[in-house]
Amino acid sequence: MAEVALRPVEDDDLDALFEQMRDPESVRMAAFTAKDPNDREAFNAHMAKVLNDPGITHRAVTRDGRLVGSIGCFVLEGETEITYWIDRSVWGQGIASQALALLLAAVTTRPVRARVASDNLGSLRVLQKAGFTVIGTEVAYANARGAEIEETILRLD
Repeated sequence: MAEVALRPVEDDDLDALFEQMRDPESVRMAAFTAKDPNDREAFNAHMAKVLNDPGITHRAVTRDGRLVGSIGCFVLEGETEITYWIDRSVWGQGIASQALALLLAAVTTRPVRARVASDNLGSLRVLQKAGFTVIGTEVAYANARGAEIEETILRLD
């Protein structure tokens, strides 16, 4: 099995992360994305904020030393939430599950919440496999789909 690891995000990672986060199929699946995934200035501003906020944990995900995504957690409305983005070229290989397990071992705050487009079955499986349980749904506007869609809310206690 390939070795999945987490490390701090480096400036040299930003080009690859930008490309991953603008892949049309990935953007559609994630649904709740930046208004314009092709806006590099907005991406740079967001990443500068994320990487310089001590309250946000943001890590590069590597497989055998190669950057394949990012994962992190942040506090929103008093709740710790996780987020991740895995390069579509490696979907279905267990990388998201391994990265999530590594992050949850390092960030011991509980409960932790996650949100996912309800039709994103792969991400739902990753979260439930890690012990997250569904606590509800809500309808919200998804930039990537230009419409309101159902979002599943999960929690790990």
